Amino acid sequence: MAASELAFYDWSGRTIKANRVQIRRALGYRECSVADADKLTEWLVANVTQAERSAEQVRHELLARCRDERIEQPSSGRVDRIVRSALHRGEELLVGRVAARLPAEVRDRLFALVASTVDDESGHDADGDDGPAVLAAVRSEPGNVSLNTMLTEIAKLEAVRAVGLPAGVFAGIASKVVAAWRARAAVEAPSHLREHSPAVTLTLLAALLYCREREITDTLVELLISTVHRINARAEVKVTKELIKEFQRVTGKENLLFRLAEATVDAGDRLVRDTVFPVAPRAVLRDLVAEFKSFGPTYQRTVKATLKASYTNHYRTGLIKLLDVLEFRSNNTTPARPGRRGPGRPARQRGEPALLPGR
Repeated sequence: MAASELAFYDWSGRTIKANRVQIRRALGYRECSVADADKLTEWLVANVTQAERSAEQVRHELLARCRDERIEQPSSGRVDRIVRSALHRGEELLVGRVAARLPAEVRDRLFALVASTVDDESGHDADGDDGPAVLAAVRSEPGNVSLNTMLTEIAKLEAVRAVGLPAGVFAGIASKVVAAWRARAAVEAPSHLREHSPAVTLTLLAALLYCREREITDTLVELLISTVHRINARAEVKVTKELIKEFQRVTGKENLLFRLAEATVDAGDRLVRDTVFPVAPRAVLRDLVAEFKSFGPTYQRTVKATLKASYTNHYRTGLIKLLDVLEFRSNNTTPARPGRRGPGRPARQRGEPALLPGR
């Protein structure tokens, strides 16, 4: 038939319906019935939507399943309804699974984070309810590298750990699903979080704390490294500035030292001022000593002393707390050197540190 014949085809009458039946029969397809739609939804819930939360990707999997089952593609509106239903039911299963893993005391602590700070009957602020303030602090971003920032981040980590989330609360749940929950909890106000069902509220808050614990740990590691670098740099700058005041580079040091040694050997019992000063004046010798101090062992000792003063004074409190909240492990197989360690504290070995939890 010529392609122009399509212009005369009836696309809405009984003929096209009969032709569609013939096409389905020839290709082995069938129309999507209500039972087929229910089975497709169940399949998506069991195999797709508990790990994939993108509606577009779920739609792609649905259409691929229809082709495998030889089911004619449903209408666009019906596909959207199947996808939405599968996503909703898949999330309900995941939320229920997470909520069931939370002990009663952990649930109470999570609900306290979004508890209302206003008495509904009197309209006055409720006493002793600082949960929303803790939640706001946990969600806040870190500041610049400083001792105050370090102490603030340590307080956040301690607040997150105080809730006591079980280690396997998100076991078997895709990381991108947890990340999506964390993103929702990070932007919703406590009042909005309270409006969800209890299981959803618990899951969103648990995901937020679960992810923030790791994020804050990473932040503390970066603060530790940056603080050490800053202390080292400031100590070197401070010592250099002090020494540069009395430092003047001496040119021709090798020849000068040779002449001094030669004059000293030939001097016999003569006085120093009669032997050395004619070769090298007192000012030149003073500059030579200052230059050696600026680059020799004296400089290193001065830098180390300044570093020790920084560690034992200004940064001491923050660094001690930081080492208390972070646990270090090493992949170094060489046994650690014997030394003192506190009761219950594991020995820290040399090597690249891996931080717990989840590091």
